[in-house]
Amino acid sequence: MNRAAIAPLPYTFSRRDGFAAGFYVVFVLIFSYAPGLGIPGLTRLIPDPLLAGYVVNLVFYLCAGALAVWASWRFAVREARILATRPWLTLAIIPGGVFAMLLLTAVAVLVSGPPETAVNQEAVQGLVVSLPPLLIIPLLVVIAPFVEEYIFRHLLIGKLSRYLNIWACCAISVVLFAGIHVAGKEALALPVLMPYLAMGAVLVGIYVWAGKNFILSYAVHAAKNLLAVLLTYAIPAELLG
Repeated sequence: MNRAAIAPLPYTFSRRDGFAAGFYVVFVLIFSYAPGLGIPGLTRLIPDPLLAGYVVNLVFYLCAGALAVWASWRFAVREARILATRPWLTLAIIPGGVFAMLLLTAVAVLVSGPPETAVNQEAVQGLVVSLPPLLIIPLLVVIAPFVEEYIFRHLLIGKLSRYLNIWACCAISVVLFAGIHVAGKEALALPVLMPYLAMGAVLVGIYVWAGKNFILSYAVHAAKNLLAVLLTYAIPAELLG
């Protein structure tokens, strides 16, 4: 299939984008700054706090994911078709992007000082070591990366760049992507933010290089999360503490 034959789509904000982005922002702010609101009766229904946390995250991301797919399915289909025109290049970029994240993170840590594990990362590790892969992988590898790439790349760069300089949009995307992972949990210290800044920078670079293709950045993001999950399962729990 000829890439040029795939019709472009207008990068304008739609009402569906408003619903999807609004849902994401409202519930992230609630979970970050007012976690006590929770879901009424959840602690009585699920006494285990880790399992309750998983259920809350799963319900949130299922809803956010459904809204993201509803809002972006035409772009997602088009971008997947574009990637299918060069399958070997696509398959090479995915591990290359993951390696670039690891390398940039290592460099960033050398610059910013000793790494600090974010509270968000500790919570994720707690879920992974406590729950089976069949529960964790759909959430952390399939659904969450799609939602985040839709919000932070497709909307904040692809569509916002229609109204704002694209490099300003890229900077906003990287900073907000990092900030949202520590919001309401800890101070915005550079050593804590660095891994997320590095990850966001690579995903932004891939997205822009690929002609604003958020399905490619989603594939790289999902691969990075899969690697992190598999390594967490592979490393004994006592070494993670």
